[in-house]
Amino acid sequence: MNAQTGACAGDSIVAACTVTFIALKPGLLTGRARACVGALHYANLGLSGWLQQHPAPIRRLSREHLPGWLTPRSPLAHKGDHGRLLLVGGNAGMGGAIAMAGEAALCSGAGLVRVLTHMQYEAALLMARPELMVQALSDATLREGLDWADVVVIGPGLGQDGWAKSALRAVENCNKPMLWNADGLNLLAMSPFKRQNRILIPHPGEAARLLNCRVTEIESDRLLAAQKLVQLYGGTVVLKGAGTVIADESDALALVDVGNPGMASGGMGDVLSGIIGALLGQKLSRYAAACAGCVVHGAAADALAEQRGTRGMLATDLMPVLSRYVNPEWIPLEKTE
Repeated sequence: MNAQTGACAGDSIVAACTVTFIALKPGLLTGRARACVGALHYANLGLSGWLQQHPAPIRRLSREHLPGWLTPRSPLAHKGDHGRLLLVGGNAGMGGAIAMAGEAALCSGAGLVRVLTHMQYEAALLMARPELMVQALSDATLREGLDWADVVVIGPGLGQDGWAKSALRAVENCNKPMLWNADGLNLLAMSPFKRQNRILIPHPGEAARLLNCRVTEIESDRLLAAQKLVQLYGGTVVLKGAGTVIADESDALALVDVGNPGMASGGMGDVLSGIIGALLGQKLSRYAAACAGCVVHGAAADALAEQRGTRGMLATDLMPVLSRYVNPEWIPLEKTE
């Protein structure tokens, strides 16, 4: 197993535990290594003073970092302080994706959430979650929504037909903070262009299409793949998967050390879209919103896994748990060395 990339060129020991010395190695936290490392132990060999003088080029993220991003709200807070979030998606047959993204945004503290979706879902979404503002997507409602919004999320359930392409053309030149996911990324792969105000959150298959390569190439070096995506498309990239990687134009690079196999189910990416979009609206920077959102998402799933295991975990199961992790002052956090 390659300790830099997490890839395995052939057979690898599947360990009960692994000890790493002086510094954590990135390949122990992402890719195939997640199935081989077992319990990871770290020993600095008495070099803590030297290490403090040499900051690590890659940050390991866990739930102990949440208070640094998510501080308690002011007693004078009102909904306008916490972002007006516009969500665009939910083509015919795919309304659940945009519904989950919208509900996750509300559960993550967004002030106001407006959903523009296929007309067949307008009434259903309002009945299921009345806190959402829901309209049928049209040229007029999209122009109005883009003027109104502080943050734009596009992609959950968007599809790739003319309806989807028309919406994406209207959104692509928006100068407000944006998050692109799912079919928004697949359409971007067909007509690549670079923007600095976007967060892209591809899974390995979408990343392979964006980089015009095979999934095996993405998985052979996930950190490098995330950095290549930033170079080509700009902004911030969240490369999802076992050991999510976050890369940014500022050269910041992070590995997310939360999450579990229960998250390998439909809709999890849509929930993540809503979480990160909500945090962008609460005035976190693009990179901080991506980091905090991924940790909230994975920590909530880990809490569910501790209660009942990983098999059968649904994306919507995370909704009641999200508020615990976007309010870290209310949860005991385990300290790690």
